[in-house]
Amino acid sequence: MVNNMYNKIIERVNSLDPVKYASNRNFINGNVSKLSPYISRGVISTKTIFNQLIKSGYEISQIQKFLQELSWRDYWQKKWQTLVNIDHDLKNKQSPVFSNNFPQEILNYNSSISAIDMGIKELYETGYMHNHLRMYTAAICCNIGQYNWLNPAKWMYYHLLDGDWGSNALSWQWVAGTNSHKKYIANQENINKYCFTKDESTFLDKSYEELSKYETVPKELSKEINLEIKCNLPKAEKIEINEDIPTIIYTSYNLDSNWKKNISANRILLIEPSHFNKYPVSKKVTDFIVLISKEINNIQIAVIEFNDLYKFINNKEEIYYKEHPFSNHFMGIKEQRDWMFPEVEASGSFFTYWKKGIKSYHQK
Repeated sequence: MVNNMYNKIIERVNSLDPVKYASNRNFINGNVSKLSPYISRGVISTKTIFNQLIKSGYEISQIQKFLQELSWRDYWQKKWQTLVNIDHDLKNKQSPVFSNNFPQEILNYNSSISAIDMGIKELYETGYMHNHLRMYTAAICCNIGQYNWLNPAKWMYYHLLDGDWGSNALSWQWVAGTNSHKKYIANQENINKYCFTKDESTFLDKSYEELSKYETVPKELSKEINLEIKCNLPKAEKIEINEDIPTIIYTSYNLDSNWKKNISANRILLIEPSHFNKYPVSKKVTDFIVLISKEINNIQIAVIEFNDLYKFINNKEEIYYKEHPFSNHFMGIKEQRDWMFPEVEASGSFFTYWKKGIKSYHQK
């Protein structure tokens, strides 16, 4: 099989302008790469993109901001590895909390903040939301609306093609101040600047000093809803296992068509119902996952729990899977993901991690 998707992704990497990215990435029309869905799904690694850009002749100093954005993803993932459970307030208790539900007008993209409403509509239609809009939305939900971060984070994750629970949950906690030293807030002036809107007299059209003193929830955010989101899983297939060859387990986070591509193997995309019941995603997302998986030769889709699949495989000595916090219960031969800085742990702040990573890279 010709790996058309991977080749097109490499072409996209080669056509990037990572230098210009630094100057306009925060604007909603900035030079973003749109590579994140393929990174999140394991089609291409941050390490591969990093190496490809260096191979193209860029110096690290020229494209530092772009490389740091890649590195943030690795950093959050490594934090998640260490913490294991990131579904609770990590450093500080979120306060104040008005509700554990969800703001209805955010759900209906009717918040009165036009950039946010347009961004949510685009999220529903395409599965994409600009990173700056994600932060704005999280800040409105958690810090202005005073909603506990977890359910709003799950709502956003549900719709994102690049849904990565580590980056998503830890970013929401960073905004909410439960994983950082202070809360993140953006006022209307800031949103207008980066989103090219002209909103006035909104609940965000205030100074930062005023916004940080909100004691009551704005009426636009006060109507709450108990959001119930469910996942429609792909149709189960009958799985056939050849016991004479290894079995390679793929997940929605590891769809690397180049992984062990030159060996004969049973290749199975594992869709665990228990996982998707706890962390549901939209049909648009499941369709995207299945589409990507078709780039893998002879892939079979198993809608089953790992333990049940494991019982079905007799050749248990040759089961391969890649490390991921959602795969901690897998059994077999665990292989590591490709990291930009594999030997560096995310034990401190991001910038400490970054400095150690660059130092280790130059020492090679």
